Amino acid sequence: MESTLAWIVLALWVVLPTLHVITSKNGGSWRPPTGSKCPFGPRAGWLVIVLLFGAIGWFLFVRSRRLKANP
Repeated sequence: MESTLAWIVLALWVVLPTLHVITSKNGGSWRPPTGSKCPFGPRAGWLVIVLLFGAIGWFLFVRSRRLKANP
């Protein structure tokens, strides 16, 4: 039971938020904006944040998308 619980926590904390950022239509582009010196686009940045912070990074992603949609 302990290993099953660990896999469930891993799936909820890392895998599902990562899949949501990858597949979300509001995640931004994979390419950087024109004129930007950064080689990564907004979606890649969000992916790094979610991978580092897990569900907390995902909550930040969801919050930023809602704030952008409802100014």
